[in-house]
Amino acid sequence: MRTAKFLSVFSPATEEQRKENFENYWEFTQQHGGQLFEDDKDLAKKRARLRYFKDNPVKLRQPLADPDAFYRNYIKMKDDPKSLDRMTLMLTGMYKFARHEWVGIKGAWNVIPDMANSHKVQDKISRVHLAEEFCHWRLFDEMLRTCGLDKIEWVPLDPVKEWIYEQFPKFPGFLMDTPAFVTELMGVTYYCYLHRLFDDLLADEPEVRDRLKELLDEITIDEVAHVGQRRNFIGPIGMKVSKWLVKPFYTLFFNDIPEVGQLFDVKQMIKDGEAFDFNELPDYMIKRSWIPSYCKA
Repeated sequence: MRTAKFLSVFSPATEEQRKENFENYWEFTQQHGGQLFEDDKDLAKKRARLRYFKDNPVKLRQPLADPDAFYRNYIKMKDDPKSLDRMTLMLTGMYKFARHEWVGIKGAWNVIPDMANSHKVQDKISRVHLAEEFCHWRLFDEMLRTCGLDKIEWVPLDPVKEWIYEQFPKFPGFLMDTPAFVTELMGVTYYCYLHRLFDDLLADEPEVRDRLKELLDEITIDEVAHVGQRRNFIGPIGMKVSKWLVKPFYTLFFNDIPEVGQLFDVKQMIKDGEAFDFNELPDYMIKRSWIPSYCKA
């Protein structure tokens, strides 16, 4: 039986521990992403990694059977999702998930101080964090292109949702920190399920399967670190609230992406989120990511 190396992400932490972990995370993230290109919302190491993927493309041996089904449903589901094949559901769901992330970070980028005006380590961390999220959106775009979908448009959500995303980063920390943490946790949960789905749906396309895993790993490794980083903002009362928020947040968000309910067991995803402790992540991810000291056994 594998010995648990890590504790629950909801584990308690003192204010002093959290302060030390902010400093530690800031050291990690500077090395992890490299130089910040603020005008481009990009990071040097992330840019180089994406360039490698683009310079060494991988394509499906057998093109998608019905790409029109993707293009008809990727922005808004028009068909009955039960009528769509699982590959199409996976790809339209990936677009919708990444689109939500893209809209959210666009709103936050204009609110969080730029690096020149970031005087606290938390503000500096947040700026780099957002740049990493823009890199994730580019990686998702590359994942879809790898599957032959090169006519995608990244379009805004409806005006009400856009407005909500724009207002969220303006909330004071005691209101924003807990939902921000839960959304990062939700991302890791989704990515872990998606990673396993690649094995199922792309068994006959090993090159594309492995490339999609590589691209998704780049996102997941960052997101695991983001879970720890966002958790670091939260005190003991906030952690109790966060755990309570997992079920309603996962339910609300995934209801907005009907593909997720068709492909995965959302109730189990919620349980996994509530029980998250880093132990199920592969060692190669742990080595490249960051986990708070107070979550280590």
